[in-house]
Amino acid sequence: MIPAEYLDQVKVRLLTDTLVAEFEIRRERSTLVDAHIRVRVSLVDRSMLEFSEYVTRTADGQIDVVVYSYHWESAAQQLICRWDNVPHFPGLPGFPHHFHDGRTQQVAPGQPMTIFSVLDKIREILSQ
Repeated sequence: MIPAEYLDQVKVRLLTDTLVAEFEIRRERSTLVDAHIRVRVSLVDRSMLEFSEYVTRTADGQIDVVVYSYHWESAAQQLICRWDNVPHFPGLPGFPHHFHDGRTQQVAPGQPMTIFSVLDKIREILSQ
């Protein structure tokens, strides 16, 4: 898969996911070896998800999400959760992957994320 095809998959998910009310692509760039996308997403519960992904194509043709940030906030602009892999918490298991819990103001260990897994997680949280 080339990075442009991955970005197409992201856009299809945003267009077809029932959680998404609307979205705006703020930045998009792709080459044969890498891509970057930044998007602001309005969700059906009036919360907002802003995300950025930088991806590369591996030697075996897979897509690797190298750098990511997914910032989810309420309609009142309060942080609900942010998943990212900025390497600023080296002591956490799973470094550099972590998430910020807006309710507790705590940072917790995370795992590698993609926009697909984040939308699945948001759906799970909203259905509780």
